[in-house]
Amino acid sequence: MSVTERPAPAAGAPSDEDRSGRGAAFSSPEGGEQLQVVEPLIFAASRPGRRDVRFPAASSAARAAAASQPDVPPEALRSAAAHLPEVSELDLLRHFNRLSHLNHAIDLGFYPLGSCTMKYNPKVNEWAARLPGLSESHPLDPAELSQGSLELQWLLAELLREISGMAAVSLQPAAGAQGELTGLLMTRAYHRSRGEGEQRTTVLVPDSSHGTNPATATMVGYRTVTIRSNERGGIDLGELREALGPHTAALMITNPSTLGIFEDQIDQVVVAVHEAGAIAYMDGANLNAILGRFRAGDAGFDVMHFNLHKTFSTPHGGGGPGAGPVGVSERLAAFLPEPLPLLVQGDEEKVKRNAWAGRSTPGVRFALEAEGTRPQSIGKVRAFTGNFGMHLRAYTYIRSNGDHGLREVSDDAVLAANYLRVRLTDAYDLPYDRICKHEVVFSGRRQKHEHGVTTLDIAKAILDYRIHPPTIYFPLIVEEALMIEPTETESLETLDRFVEVMHEIANRAASDPASLRAAPTTTPVGRLDEAAAARRPDLRHDFGPPPVGRSAHQDAGA
Repeated sequence: MSVTERPAPAAGAPSDEDRSGRGAAFSSPEGGEQLQVVEPLIFAASRPGRRDVRFPAASSAARAAAASQPDVPPEALRSAAAHLPEVSELDLLRHFNRLSHLNHAIDLGFYPLGSCTMKYNPKVNEWAARLPGLSESHPLDPAELSQGSLELQWLLAELLREISGMAAVSLQPAAGAQGELTGLLMTRAYHRSRGEGEQRTTVLVPDSSHGTNPATATMVGYRTVTIRSNERGGIDLGELREALGPHTAALMITNPSTLGIFEDQIDQVVVAVHEAGAIAYMDGANLNAILGRFRAGDAGFDVMHFNLHKTFSTPHGGGGPGAGPVGVSERLAAFLPEPLPLLVQGDEEKVKRNAWAGRSTPGVRFALEAEGTRPQSIGKVRAFTGNFGMHLRAYTYIRSNGDHGLREVSDDAVLAANYLRVRLTDAYDLPYDRICKHEVVFSGRRQKHEHGVTTLDIAKAILDYRIHPPTIYFPLIVEEALMIEPTETESLETLDRFVEVMHEIANRAASDPASLRAAPTTTPVGRLDEAAAARRPDLRHDFGPPPVGRSAHQDAGA
């Protein structure tokens, strides 16, 4: 299908009579208040007595073991059977497969969602994560049975330490945002250890930082102060120096920033922060742009978290397990979460040399750090040592690429973003016209002011070309922002098609703006009223009368 050949409108596309603002998912003569079902809830396929899994009868040994366990307290028992769908395995499989086909995914098409680094996840990561000796390991296994898992986590921490230039790394945090939280908890503990906990109450956050930064600071009890960007998109150094003082706990700076710009005054920034006695925190969410080119530790930063799903290609959440390791300088190492995986017997350099060469080292032993080894540790922020499956995938990605490959990852990501920057400047405004890093931020203000087409309209229209839209309206300092991050994994042909799509949409804004305001017309549902969905969510399901003749235990085990 050429770029100009958009698919025919899907059934249920918005009509002129639909004034609800909800689009294809809703239709009625009154204007859209009646739900048009795209995929029924799983409960619609439920039939009494139908089962997905049938468990074998318990063995005598299992029954004897169960009999020795204490009874469940009466107050913990259900008063009625749970409302659970009763479906066959085939019905269940088809239902969730149909739902998955309604979504866009990186395995299906281009996903230039700015600030999210939606790169392709190589399938070798999944192969490694499914190796039986690793996938079937358990965090409660004794160290004697966990040497491979412990060695892998120790090696990953060493790799991240080398990549970042930090003195030590904890793998424990379960997401980038929790890595931020961990970093600021260590910052607070550090200041308290120096008798300055009550004095240092503010965290400085540039206006081009990730939105999680001020939220995290607030969670830890700090007051946030926003530092404005200068005319080039970097931090305003004069305003930063004016804001720093004995009350400052930390500066949290995203580098490269959400404008896609590398902070070229970073050396002066770190010096100013340290002169004020504060902690320099670098949000490492955009590390994908600077692998092998810049190390936060070498620049003097005290803390940096890693987003394994962004830089090192672990899956992007969806509510599942994540990982946000955090690296620190020497002065914060004592405060890292415990326990850390340790090499307790063997030569570190020899173990690493052998590992990089694909060899094991006889006679070495790994163990988890004993509780209380570091009295100043902030303790645990996650059970055990974090989400091991994510660590395994990230380790596989790093080892698969190697030193040269990781540098190439960043080089290609930066090249792709700048290619789009140059190709699209004739059609969309560029607020900061300078070389970018991993992403480029355009503005749709021209289309809005001249043709009444908003950035939201542009984003919805992109969906009709089977491309996921960029991030919109962020960063907040750019009017009608379009944040585009192509990543290193896309081909030149994919980038060229995206350029053609964006030019066609710009032309349509001038010639047929109404068509963009009606988009999308080819997706399973049309344009929804997202504000109404958030303010008036309908989350209830009418289950009808409770099941009869079945116990809670039967339903819970079905």
